[in-house]
Amino acid sequence: MLRVVVEAARGLHKKTLGTPDPIASVIFKGEKKKTKSIDSELNPVWNEVLEFDLKGTGLDSSSYIDVIVKDYETIGKNKFIGSTKISLRDLASGQVTSLPSKNVDLVTESGQNTGATIDLMIGYDPPANAAPNPQAGDATDAGGGGDETLPDGGQSGSAGVSSFSGQKLSRAQSRRRLVNKPQDFQIRVRVIEARQLSGNNVKPVVKVNVCEETHRTRIKRGNNPFFDEIFFYNVHMLPSDLFDKHFSFRVYNSYSLRADSLMGEFKLDVSYVYDEPAHCVMRKWLLLNDPHDSSSGAKGYLKVSLFVVGAGDEPPVEKSDSCDDQDDIESNLLLPAGLTLRWATLSLKVFRAEDVPQMDDAFIQTMKEIFGGGENKKNLVDPFLEARFAGKKLCTQVIEQSANPEWNQVLHLKVKFPSMCERVKLTVFDWDRLTGNDAIGTTYLNLSKIASSGGEIEEEHPGNGEMPSYEANTGQSEVGFLPVFGPCYVNLYGSPREFSGLPDPYQDLNYGKGEGVAYRGRVLVELSTKLEGKADKPVDGINSDDILVAQKYQRRRKYSLCAVFHSASMLQEPGEPIQFEVSIGNYGNTLDTTCKPLASTTQYSCAVFDGNHYYYLPWVNTKPVVVVLSCWEDIAHRLDSVNIILYISHRLQSNLELFKLAILAKVSDNELVDVWLKLLTQLVEDIESFPTPELEGRSNLTSLDIQIKKMRDSALTNIKDAAGRMREEATEIRDTLPDLESWAAKLKLLAEEPQNSMPDVIIWMLRGEKRVAYSRIPAHQVLHSAYSEQACGQDCGKIQTVFLQYPMDKNEGLKVPVQIRVNMWLGLSAHQKKFNSYSEGTFSVFAELYENQAQVFGNWGTTGLVGRHNFSDVTGKLKLKRQYFMPPRGWEWEAEWFVDPERAHSTEADAGHTEFMDEVYQNETRFPGGEWKGASEPFTDVNGEKSRNPGEFECPPGWMWEDEWTVDDNRAVDDEGWEYGVTIPPQDMPRSWVPAEKVYHVHRRRRLYRPRKRAALPEGAAVEREDQGDPEGWEFASLIGWKFHRKERLSDTFRRRRYRRKMAPEEQLGASAIFKLEGALGIDTDEKEKGSKADATKLFGANTPTVSCSFDKSHMYHLRVYVYQAQNLASMDKDSFSDPYAHVSFLHVSKTTEKLRATLNPTWDQTLIFSDVEIFGDPKTVAQRPPDVVLEFYDNDQVGKDEMLGRSVCAPLVKLNPGMDQTPKLLWYPVIQKGQKEGEALLAAELILKDESGELDLPLFPPKRSENLYMVPQGIRPVVQLTAVEILAWGLRNMKPYQLASVSSPSLVVECGGQRVESAVIKNMKKGPNFPSSVLFIKVLLPKEEMYIPPIVLKVIDHRPFGRKPVVGQCTITTLEQFKCDPYIITAEGAMSSKMAMMASPSKHLSINMEETRPLLEAQLDEKEKETVDWWSKFYASTGDHQKCGPYIKKGYDTLKVYECELEDVPEFEGLTDFCTTFKLQRGKNESGDEDPTVVGEFKGSFKVYPLSDDPGVSPPPRQFRELPESGPQECLVRIYVVRAIDLQPKDNNGSCDPYVKMSLGKNTIDDQDNYLPNTTGPVFGRMFEMTCFLPQDKDLKISVYDYDLLTRDDKVGETVIDLENRFLSRYNSYCGLPQTYCISGINKWRDQQKPSQILESLARLKGLSKPKTEDNGTSLTFNGKEYTLAEFENREIHEHLGPARERLCLYVLRKQGLVPEHVETRTLYSSFQPNISQGQLQMWVDVFPKSIGVPGPPFDITPRKAKNYFLRAVIWNTTDVTLDETSITGEEMSDVYVKGWMPGMEENKQKTDVHYRSLDGDGNFNWRFVFDFEYLPAEQLCLVSKKEQFWSLDKTEFRIPPKFIVQIWDNDKFSLDDYLGTLELDLRNLVPPAKTPEKCSLEMMDDVEIGTPDKPVQAKSLFAQQSVRGWWPCSIEQDGIKVLGGKVEMTLEIVGEADSDERPAGKGRDDPNMNPKLDPPNRPETSFFWFTNPCKTMKFIVWRRFRCLFIGLVCLTIVGLFLAIMLYSLPNYISMKIVKPFQ
Repeated sequence: MLRVVVEAARGLHKKTLGTPDPIASVIFKGEKKKTKSIDSELNPVWNEVLEFDLKGTGLDSSSYIDVIVKDYETIGKNKFIGSTKISLRDLASGQVTSLPSKNVDLVTESGQNTGATIDLMIGYDPPANAAPNPQAGDATDAGGGGDETLPDGGQSGSAGVSSFSGQKLSRAQSRRRLVNKPQDFQIRVRVIEARQLSGNNVKPVVKVNVCEETHRTRIKRGNNPFFDEIFFYNVHMLPSDLFDKHFSFRVYNSYSLRADSLMGEFKLDVSYVYDEPAHCVMRKWLLLNDPHDSSSGAKGYLKVSLFVVGAGDEPPVEKSDSCDDQDDIESNLLLPAGLTLRWATLSLKVFRAEDVPQMDDAFIQTMKEIFGGGENKKNLVDPFLEARFAGKKLCTQVIEQSANPEWNQVLHLKVKFPSMCERVKLTVFDWDRLTGNDAIGTTYLNLSKIASSGGEIEEEHPGNGEMPSYEANTGQSEVGFLPVFGPCYVNLYGSPREFSGLPDPYQDLNYGKGEGVAYRGRVLVELSTKLEGKADKPVDGINSDDILVAQKYQRRRKYSLCAVFHSASMLQEPGEPIQFEVSIGNYGNTLDTTCKPLASTTQYSCAVFDGNHYYYLPWVNTKPVVVVLSCWEDIAHRLDSVNIILYISHRLQSNLELFKLAILAKVSDNELVDVWLKLLTQLVEDIESFPTPELEGRSNLTSLDIQIKKMRDSALTNIKDAAGRMREEATEIRDTLPDLESWAAKLKLLAEEPQNSMPDVIIWMLRGEKRVAYSRIPAHQVLHSAYSEQACGQDCGKIQTVFLQYPMDKNEGLKVPVQIRVNMWLGLSAHQKKFNSYSEGTFSVFAELYENQAQVFGNWGTTGLVGRHNFSDVTGKLKLKRQYFMPPRGWEWEAEWFVDPERAHSTEADAGHTEFMDEVYQNETRFPGGEWKGASEPFTDVNGEKSRNPGEFECPPGWMWEDEWTVDDNRAVDDEGWEYGVTIPPQDMPRSWVPAEKVYHVHRRRRLYRPRKRAALPEGAAVEREDQGDPEGWEFASLIGWKFHRKERLSDTFRRRRYRRKMAPEEQLGASAIFKLEGALGIDTDEKEKGSKADATKLFGANTPTVSCSFDKSHMYHLRVYVYQAQNLASMDKDSFSDPYAHVSFLHVSKTTEKLRATLNPTWDQTLIFSDVEIFGDPKTVAQRPPDVVLEFYDNDQVGKDEMLGRSVCAPLVKLNPGMDQTPKLLWYPVIQKGQKEGEALLAAELILKDESGELDLPLFPPKRSENLYMVPQGIRPVVQLTAVEILAWGLRNMKPYQLASVSSPSLVVECGGQRVESAVIKNMKKGPNFPSSVLFIKVLLPKEEMYIPPIVLKVIDHRPFGRKPVVGQCTITTLEQFKCDPYIITAEGAMSSKMAMMASPSKHLSINMEETRPLLEAQLDEKEKETVDWWSKFYASTGDHQKCGPYIKKGYDTLKVYECELEDVPEFEGLTDFCTTFKLQRGKNESGDEDPTVVGEFKGSFKVYPLSDDPGVSPPPRQFRELPESGPQECLVRIYVVRAIDLQPKDNNGSCDPYVKMSLGKNTIDDQDNYLPNTTGPVFGRMFEMTCFLPQDKDLKISVYDYDLLTRDDKVGETVIDLENRFLSRYNSYCGLPQTYCISGINKWRDQQKPSQILESLARLKGLSKPKTEDNGTSLTFNGKEYTLAEFENREIHEHLGPARERLCLYVLRKQGLVPEHVETRTLYSSFQPNISQGQLQMWVDVFPKSIGVPGPPFDITPRKAKNYFLRAVIWNTTDVTLDETSITGEEMSDVYVKGWMPGMEENKQKTDVHYRSLDGDGNFNWRFVFDFEYLPAEQLCLVSKKEQFWSLDKTEFRIPPKFIVQIWDNDKFSLDDYLGTLELDLRNLVPPAKTPEKCSLEMMDDVEIGTPDKPVQAKSLFAQQSVRGWWPCSIEQDGIKVLGGKVEMTLEIVGEADSDERPAGKGRDDPNMNPKLDPPNRPETSFFWFTNPCKTMKFIVWRRFRCLFIGLVCLTIVGLFLAIMLYSLPNYISMKIVKPFQ
């Protein structure tokens, strides 16, 4: 609906006589509406609303309205005053739903301003089906609407805040919702038609390639072919991979034998289409161009629709507009907003790369060395770079053996710009001679971030009701620029750098799939764009000037990075010692040999158990520090801007969270306003006070920097202005949320920096020497800036919590390897003094080495050290000597070497435990059959390693023994605890043990154990444990390895001790001195001389100084974690539930909640108290960034390992003095599992600082529920209220078997808030699946706040033999909001459904007679009427296809409602679940271990929730569920009308389908296979099926569409399921839709069982109203207190089919009650092979009639329309001006002309005239008739062509083709191919009017139609309407790409129906019957003949005409010659006679 409020006009001009009477009219799409006129007024105020019905089609971007103001005249024509045109583009794009247009200027007809203005308000409700128009917003603003100024000088409209690329914003968001795991997608490409293809007599075919799969259309003829074919591509891949693919459209000219030739192509990214609204591009023209010739223009246009459908997406329905045929190509081109495509060259200059890792094996290299080729070994890599864009790729040269290659090449990528592809992909490969090239790393240049189209397109705005959108619109936001980048380094990330000859498991990371885990080098590139430039070589060298320019971008500055590790906790298992490595780029990577060694790793330390579940590293007060020095380009100006914008964005985001929370918690309006005002004020202040840095004078400036700064500044200004305006003008605060969120998203987008050449900081955790887990932190987050505090990174110098992750983690973070808290600072070395202000604690630097000794024969010494050195590093592999240690420059020794035992390595097994079990195994051996004796090692541990005698175990200080040594007989052992085994050499222990002794056993052992526990420490004795161990500082181990302990034992064979020596800085003071530590401390140089080829990594300083930061003071804190409840956890057990508990971890302590049984919504209600938590550092910094409380939820399993349910992180509230009266608030935190949200937890935590004295007033201890279980205290726990929950338990449906037995007698258990209630048992599911008694009731204490309300849990229990009651299904209903009600409002809604109400009524109305019998005459009229109107007329009239519905609308008959979705999805019918809702029951983890729980049945029921009074004296409110209908089975008649299917998924190889319908209902099925429709994806079924069924048993009607196959099994295309029970029970009368009028005859005859009056009565009874009363012979009626009259409904003419007045009036009243109207619904088909993806749609409807009420009316006849037979008779009279193509023997120009004609689609019925030979002047005379018979659908204006596609095809395929007639003129050649002279294509629906004379006939006649400009007056007419037309038409031929005239044809075209053709017959050519009109033989000039067959004529016309003078000359000559010859012959005789004179 489009609403135009015509408010007022001002300043109209006076007319000469008196003042005008203004009247305003609004015109939209040809429809005109007027206001009333206002007498004598110059400033009229109308305030009228004009409504335009859009008939289900949305607005598009070119829509506009015309507003005209006239002076009203009673007599004569109204006089024009002024007009204006207002574009509706903003409404069409869905950005706003109302468009205020104030002070719009009125202009005269010639466009002069009149000085008058008008005010309008335009509102738009998009149709229910219409997605916001995908391409709206592309057209330029058609005047008005955008920039009118408001009276106060402000601006309206929403042209938008500039952003990087406006569209991209909403784009990225639509993508973010996709999980990055392989999933199903369906891509649909519909090729509709092509226009203006180049070439002559072409046969175009379109090839579409998507995802390496190609489909081609059928071959057509002509330059404007109509294809209309749809292709489906089904893919299963990662979304990220899919978005890199592209669509490629190529149009070829098809020749039968030689290769096809490409006519034009177009490419487009899949991601472009996915990012469009509704993921589709609808009916857009693509501009085809020649990929090889960049200078050529358009090669034609192709019209396509593209859809990318993901799981769960609904593909929008395509609407073909009626004006589609002549739509304007230019305005509907698929192009970035309003730009024309131009050729551009992306020039990518690739200068050089650095730090490329080794990729080749050293084996070949070693061979070379043996043979004397001693080359540098480091550079085992041969890199080259490949750039890919839009399907093109170019590579640089390969530079062999170089880790820092210099390519200095430029790659020229030719592309069409603006391009539809977004990313340039740069991959560096390592070239291999023999094997495939390996990828080293991949990066992308995103064009959307390095280019901008200027006039920014706003992102789609959510509709804000009547809210204006507060987007600024300033003139100067036009900052468009072409792609430009650099010169700048781009960093490559991928798999870890260490080279190994084995296959790399992380190889995919190097191709850019997944997050790279390590830095792999960087490349210096520059990108620039030239438009239209001359073609360059694709790969060229860079000239030397450019190389010099790039030098200045490589200036390096030194950066210092320091990271202090405060804690490492949540380790899952102990094991080898752990160290952390911090690197940035290659600096700090311990295994890289190219940089100086740095102190970039922490010391090794062993993990200690935290006493509960996790392990942590015991750093206590000495925190390890790493220092990394590195050199990078200074790009502070970029990163400062990023950090400032991020700072503003974070503040906005946190305020936005508060605002959302306030809305959610439903706070009072005043509080909400405060929050909102604070948000806006802070946003405006932030933008004003923190400008981005100026760029003047900065080094490293690139042109992109300047452009981005412009763009950022204008965007920030726009946001600021818009926020200021919003603060002034907004009325409804909640509606501003979408705008605020869009600003937050825009700021995030502005903060993206494409030219970020600073590599990320990477933290690795190493366990032993293996890399285990990593984390990547962008450098700018920890970067210090000298510009301002806001420009520093958000984590610079602050402690941040980082969860490390495993590389390429398949489980996506299910297990956390470790959680670390680290404080990082990165800054220029020039600023390193600034670090002092950030650092806490004292930094100390030590050198360290270890002395190692082994024990041989009881003596300690160096003799038995196998492979170890006497003095070494911690690993024991590197030999060190004290005398070679040298401090780094700037440092000096402060003290001598001293022994300092390492605490963190030697951890006793009992560390961290409160109870411990000492154990030892006693071993005995014997010979087989002998006596048992003590073994050689009598006491060992469980692995057989030597251990101590039980007597030698001493109780450590601080522990007490709990018991004596005991034999453990609680295992598989005999009475005395022994287990037996057989030793198999070389082992000295058996591999397996058994509990029974056999003769052959030779070894036995038993376990002795003795428990001890920690004693309570006396005061002041806390530190006693420290000085234990060996007095000389040795640590002992039984084997050389990592397991050290402090006290010597008998079994020890190895010992070591640590020496350390402290260093101090020479001149610098403060913490920043540590940045001077560079280089190693010294190595044993003796080694060096011996073998100079020692391995570099060994020499390289693994021996760097260790830095630590020690805190002299720690603070004690008291932590309380309140774990209240969780909901919607994943179910992990087979019984559909989990047994959840949570480990709560905080730094180095953790506790576990209690374990609950069988629930997914556990309520723990537990407070966990951690009384003494020691945290080092200043409490103020702790308060700013407290450590997180991490909860890991597990499912407790009796058997096997507990499974993880997810993880939640919650920040505690810090109280630095306990008196702070802030209480923590319980909030919902998401539970994340594998990156997905799997439930939420309601938590809070507070951390309270204890004061020094230890005396402190902690909050009171909460009440206990049991020993050691504290509850959540009052004030924090939610406030509760007594609430009633009523449950309507109607029944169970479709229960699947449980443990192979069907569910036969189930009952329902409902649990809510700790209460439970169970229903009665259903006796027999098969006979009656409804519960015997339907209503249950519970009283429960529920929280008042909506946020905290626990869910309702439904469990279905099956009662099985032997008392088993398994849970066979469960369902959780999370929100109760929709079930809340006020119990005192009497609602009869819950009472009964309408249908049931009728059945409950007394049965005396049951005689239904459908009105009196009809006279004969009317019946005959009916038959006549059926020819012109049928059910399909009604259908098309309702869908808006007016040309298909004939005279139907004029007759004033009913239309129906066509829903573009399922009836259940229409919002006003509430999913037909108003009586009871269907809840899906689930069962837990399914057998295959898939994550998705399986649906095992449905529960039908409903709930009502309302509060009760706490006072027991108050009587309870009335119950809600009363007067329920019968729940027994009902027999029903079901009529299923299947109208048609749309866009079915093709199942056959030819890209189509042979569909038919199959129904199943209960046990009945109907298979309509015999009526399959061949070769179509859009079949019109038009079938009605009748079935009977019993409800509710057979409630599911399943309608499937199958594809018929002759030989193989029929494939299912898809199916849809309708719940008939819901339709039957719903109070919306959905069992049979109400028509618009009550007809008793005709095609709309009443079809329900009851008349409208009866239905109205039962409706009144249902709602508890009095019966409707009728008066005045049924023309007025009172219902529900309102009076209705017939006159107010019937204002149009009354036709003869209507029934009596009373029934008509009842029906009109019924239609006012919001019941379901007569309708057709569109149901989506789904199939199991792509579960959530549409396989097509089915338009249909269902009627359900209970048999107990009576017989329904007659069904509708929806049989499809049949095509009619028509004949096209074309008489070719003459041609003229035909191109003369030949030269005769005699030199004349001539042509042998004939004419060929056919109708497209029926090419096999081509017809030719006879030949007009030797046309010398281009004229041809034919008098020849073509007759084409064709099938035509007048309603659809298409020809129906049925033909077999191949000769082997089984069925004929039906094509629907526009009726066109093609005429071609040819030149006949007998001995060579005929020559083509010209063509003419006529659309018979839209005929070009012919010229009356040949002189007036020219090519211009045709252009008007071809371009199809819609605003031309339609001269073109349909031949079907005209029937006959005669005149001249021009034929064209293409020469050098230009169309020229090829001749003119005079024709008569006539369309004759089948009946007429019998009455007026006519033959083909001039054959009999030659009549209508009679054709005489053509009156051709005598010169027209064929030389071969007419020799005499040839003589006469060719020879005589041309050569007659010659002939006459020749004859004369001959005669003269003869005369002379005779004379010569007779002369001698004559002379002799003369002389002799013989006769004288």
